Amino acid sequence: MRTERANSGGQAERRDLKVVVGAAIIRDGQVLACARAAPPEVAGMWEFPGGKVEPGESETAALVRECAEELAVRVEVGDRVGRNVRMAHGRSVLKVYAARLLHDDQPQALEHSALRWLSAGELDSVTWLPADIPIVAALRPLLAPEDAAR
Repeated sequence: MRTERANSGGQAERRDLKVVVGAAIIRDGQVLACARAAPPEVAGMWEFPGGKVEPGESETAALVRECAEELAVRVEVGDRVGRNVRMAHGRSVLKVYAARLLHDDQPQALEHSALRWLSAGELDSVTWLPADIPIVAALRPLLAPEDAAR
């Protein structure tokens, strides 16, 4: 993804935005939330698992790789959830996709301090990273109402 901005001389300057992908892993009407272990300024805040798309890698391939690395799970990537969210002082954009676990895999907190499955009614029970907040709002309609999840 490319963007333009004016440099100090008034000339348009082109630069590539880094793409960060996240997985809204949905199971039984709940979504998986992950507590950051580091860095200290965001430790304990919650996010969707994922990470940077490497050069030459597709967004979906990056998400499959990141879920395997962070959670030791295999996922099938579905549709986008929400809009692009600018982050890191405008140098990166977050794109979140719905995903589902494959082969009865169970997520493990390999890089996070905790994992929680949240229903639509529990989404506000954790402190989300700022970039994930717009995604949480877009995710609500995809989760089953609490009554239906029981």
